[in-house]
Amino acid sequence: MLVIVCYDVNTETPAGRRRLRRVAKSCEGRGQRVQRSVFECQLDLAGLESLERRLLDIIDLEQDCLRLYRMADTKGCEVREHGRFRATDFDGPLVV
Repeated sequence: MLVIVCYDVNTETPAGRRRLRRVAKSCEGRGQRVQRSVFECQLDLAGLESLERRLLDIIDLEQDCLRLYRMADTKGCEVREHGRFRATDFDGPLVV
């Protein structure tokens, strides 16, 4: 399933900047960055739960925000892209 991970980490302190780097690094290993704090990840249910637990261990619930959108059926999902970045189509061929 496609999972959209969005986060907002308070970076006013050195600890916040460390949390931001750790959250981004955790997401980079699981999906592709589509905006600075937004990742698209192709995960199964176990992968989603694992990533969510890892991110919850990193963020500070009093200062930060984490949102995970689970898109169970991507067949009817439409994404309109504008600008320079072009996301990888995981359903299409990965080697051209």
